[in-house]
Amino acid sequence: MRAVADIHENARGPAVHLVPALSRTDPVGDPFLRTRFALPARPHTYLRRQRLVDHLDRALRTPLTLLDGPAGAGKTLLAADWASGLGPPVAWLTCDVGDCRPGVFWAYVLQALQACGAPVSEAVGAPADAAGVDHRLLSALAGDLNGRERPVVLVLDEYDRVTDATVAEQLEFVLHHAGPGLHLVLVTRTEPLLPLHRYRAAGDLTEIRSAELAFTPEEAATLLELHGLSLPVQAARNLVDRTRGWAAGLSLSALAARESSDPELYLKEFEADRSTVADFLLAEVLKRQTRETQDLLLRVSVLERFCPDLANALTDRVDAEPILAGLHRENAFVERLGHSWYQLHPLFGEILRAHLRVRLPGLEPELHRRAARWLHRHGFLPETLAHSAAAGDWDLTAGALVDDLAIGLLFTGPHSDDLARLFSPMGPEARSPATLLVRAAQDLSRHDLDRGLAGLRHAEERLTHEGNDAHDAAAARLSCALLEALAARLNGSPPEVEKAAASAAELRQEVPVHLLDKHPELTALLMTHVGSTLLWAGRYEDARAVLTGVAGAPGGTSTALPREEAMGHLALLDYMNGWPGRAERKALAAVSEADRPGAPRPSGSGIGRLVLAAVAVDRDELGRAQALLDEVAELPSGTPDPVPAAGRALAAARLLMARGKVRAAVEAADPAVPAAVASPWARSHEALVTSAAHLAEGRPDEAAEVLRAVTGDQPVCAVEAAAIQLAARRPGAAFDLLDSAHAEGRAGPAVTVRAALVRARAAAAAGDGATARKLVAQALLDARRERLRRPFLDAGAWIRPLIATAPLHALAAGWLTPDAPAQGEPTRAQPPAPLVAVELSAREHDVLDRVARMMSTEEIAADLCLSVNTVKTHLKSVYRKLAVNRRGEAVRRARDLRML
Repeated sequence: MRAVADIHENARGPAVHLVPALSRTDPVGDPFLRTRFALPARPHTYLRRQRLVDHLDRALRTPLTLLDGPAGAGKTLLAADWASGLGPPVAWLTCDVGDCRPGVFWAYVLQALQACGAPVSEAVGAPADAAGVDHRLLSALAGDLNGRERPVVLVLDEYDRVTDATVAEQLEFVLHHAGPGLHLVLVTRTEPLLPLHRYRAAGDLTEIRSAELAFTPEEAATLLELHGLSLPVQAARNLVDRTRGWAAGLSLSALAARESSDPELYLKEFEADRSTVADFLLAEVLKRQTRETQDLLLRVSVLERFCPDLANALTDRVDAEPILAGLHRENAFVERLGHSWYQLHPLFGEILRAHLRVRLPGLEPELHRRAARWLHRHGFLPETLAHSAAAGDWDLTAGALVDDLAIGLLFTGPHSDDLARLFSPMGPEARSPATLLVRAAQDLSRHDLDRGLAGLRHAEERLTHEGNDAHDAAAARLSCALLEALAARLNGSPPEVEKAAASAAELRQEVPVHLLDKHPELTALLMTHVGSTLLWAGRYEDARAVLTGVAGAPGGTSTALPREEAMGHLALLDYMNGWPGRAERKALAAVSEADRPGAPRPSGSGIGRLVLAAVAVDRDELGRAQALLDEVAELPSGTPDPVPAAGRALAAARLLMARGKVRAAVEAADPAVPAAVASPWARSHEALVTSAAHLAEGRPDEAAEVLRAVTGDQPVCAVEAAAIQLAARRPGAAFDLLDSAHAEGRAGPAVTVRAALVRARAAAAAGDGATARKLVAQALLDARRERLRRPFLDAGAWIRPLIATAPLHALAAGWLTPDAPAQGEPTRAQPPAPLVAVELSAREHDVLDRVARMMSTEEIAADLCLSVNTVKTHLKSVYRKLAVNRRGEAVRRARDLRML
């Protein structure tokens, strides 16, 4: 095969077609139909798409062009518009079913050449027999075309009507031997019976298929304007998404929208099955199929995607594979997804589902049920759940979820909200063990402990009394263990959570390994519940070991929530041990996990933000602390989960104390959650706030009495309690607490700074100024890197004269007090080294730099040649990385970290 290199170069221009009188008849004896040689007229609403015209122009470099697309894709009008702009000779032939007879087909081809002013020589002759063509005629025709100075463009429209393999072989023979004298354009709904693979391999074929024929949103908006509809591009984009850019769908929708009082709303919400689109697809696609094919199409319309085996399960037949392959080949709105899977065009699917309800009423639920059973057998859980729920078969739906060990997906993962909505219509009549388990999980996810436990006990009883195979029973009981652990966490009960964990460890041996590997979220959730409960009970090292394992669990969206929760709890442990820097790093990691793009619903506890708020109070960043607490308050759950509830009480009370609102702080310090076991750290923090209130209101004895609940097991609490005891003139009790706090050997800067200040105050009271200054100097050095301001602000009046002395003032300058003068010149102390390594991308830094210059979002977008939405996305990422919520805070924090 030879490429046609020089056909019609620079030959575009107005068409001049001289059509001589057609007096001859075809081989059957019927006169030739002149309409079959005429270019189809383009309506006034026709949109010329230059990208496609240009593609057809470039296609002239190859001998064969294939315009292949479904009915209504705009193939014919595109070819006609392009052909009308070419210089002659351009022969047009609209094929007909009668052209399956070779003699008729070639007679019409020869007449098309004559009609366009490029008749063949008399030596070619004409077919005399409708059923056949002499090979000499084909050879003579090919030779005639090959000898021409000006090549002929032959467009065969609706070529899919020509189904005879003999005609295809003859056409390929003429194309091959015509050489550069013929450029053939086939406009078809189906792939022609030509050796296309050979043309592709040789580079002699240009293909324009459905994907390229589809309208872009911009083209759709222009098309709508031609129909008198001026709509925003987004409205056109939505319509393109629904129609997949299908030309006929767009035009028919536009025509109907013109009759609507609100065209934009119509195009957004029109019912496909009650439109001219439905009439077109039913007439042009569905009704052209056999009864068996129509039945298959109607039945698979309930599916988002399907393969031959699944289609057979819905039809009770075994012929789906050739039917689906044929429909795809015919561009009958059946799209191939790969690996033998297909899907229907969205509009076609809508229309078929409506038609199914009319033609086969009442069958739809059964089709969903059959699909669910097939999908369940083959391991397609999400689709199983969707179809079994659509069938209203809740036993099957819940059973599939539990058997797959996927009950954890109700709590975490990108589809947890979707699953909650899917099971929301499940009524009380569903009483299988699996449905009881799902209902209990829903109740516990809403923190309804009483109903959740009652449902869980009922499910366990049913599992005990009902026979089941070992695999399913083990999966169900392991699901029970997860829910038992959650209930124990909500109830603050370490014995119950450890019992659930032990039961889960045994049951894991009975569950297939592939299910455990498939659902890492179940183990991650269970261990998060264990770690949280142990932390509540004050078993810190046990809690840390469990939570560290969860934080390092395999990545992925299904374990995102437990990882976030584990990191938040670990941050709280670090904070309680006096390590605010470590706590901040872990809390930022937790918040980052929750806020990352594509993350599931936000955490219901927000424990990471609570720790960040507490650290902000210690640094005297009260505005930031309040903003973080406000963010937590906006989370979807006012959770009774003990640890986050106590963490919220802790942070809120500390903030109120810092603002001098003592009585409000006392009220806020109570977490107000019932628990089976009292939490030593929650109780200690509450006691500290109450004691500080008594002291502030002049009741030192009551202040000291309340502190009986505080022990050295809580290092931060112990040193704060020591400060109160010393202020209440009980130095012995104060030093006992300090000694016990140091005995643990795990205290961080927040502990050592406060301990040093307590001892400094005692030394100052004893008249030992040198020791007091030495201790305050050490405290300033320890606090500076962590930016711990609150211990010094809370210390009282005794410390101010000490810090005012030259050596101590220099240590405090720039972060605790204004800069100290050096040698008579005002200088600014170097800010402390960044506590958390924050890495911004180059583009994020560009955006932040312009924020610092007080530029608006729109101005930044224009300056950086970005969209406003892109700038907002970068800003959100900057806020997340810097743990701030506003522009000003971002700039201040970036300057603190020496990023600006």
